[in-house]
Amino acid sequence: METDNYRTIVKSAIGLYKEKGSKFIAISKHIDSEDNFKEFLEATKKEYYDARHHCYAWRLGPDEDLFRSNDDGEPSGSAGKPIFNQILSNELYYCAIIVVRYFGGTKLGVSGLIRAYKTSSAEAIQNSVIKKKYIYTTLELKFKYPRLNDIMRIIKDEKLRINSQEFELECLLRIDVKRNDVKYIINKFSLYHDIELIVL
Repeated sequence: METDNYRTIVKSAIGLYKEKGSKFIAISKHIDSEDNFKEFLEATKKEYYDARHHCYAWRLGPDEDLFRSNDDGEPSGSAGKPIFNQILSNELYYCAIIVVRYFGGTKLGVSGLIRAYKTSSAEAIQNSVIKKKYIYTTLELKFKYPRLNDIMRIIKDEKLRINSQEFELECLLRIDVKRNDVKYIINKFSLYHDIELIVL
């Protein structure tokens, strides 16, 4: 069965790691799209304009599973990948982490960098507020007004979310249903043969 839920950051946080004068500041954030991430990166570069590197990783939803990581001038695989691995190991979606590095004058070597980017990212995630969110499918119901009470009873019993509604002689109702419950809910409504039901 496909999953109908995922974990995401709902409140941003910061993680900090220092070594040999270098400072790594990791910032976590919820994102909804690639454009959303670009705005976050722009704002971070503006705020930490004097930093040497702005390395990052981000990942979108379980269905589209789009992701990127970037070393921003650090040795290949020493920054973006360890950041992304933290997103993966915490099973986060719609999430971005940018790690800002202030260079302290001493090179840390690839293993030192991997540790720094991994540790700061892990701390940012640990300090974030993470919630489980559900993936919903929208059902559209068309029916005559006298059927309204039966429909509303199912909606109330099953704790369904109404998206939009038009109550006239012909009624139109859009409801959000957790993806794994769609079949079950359709069967409930199918008891009434005068309801027209469309999965949007």
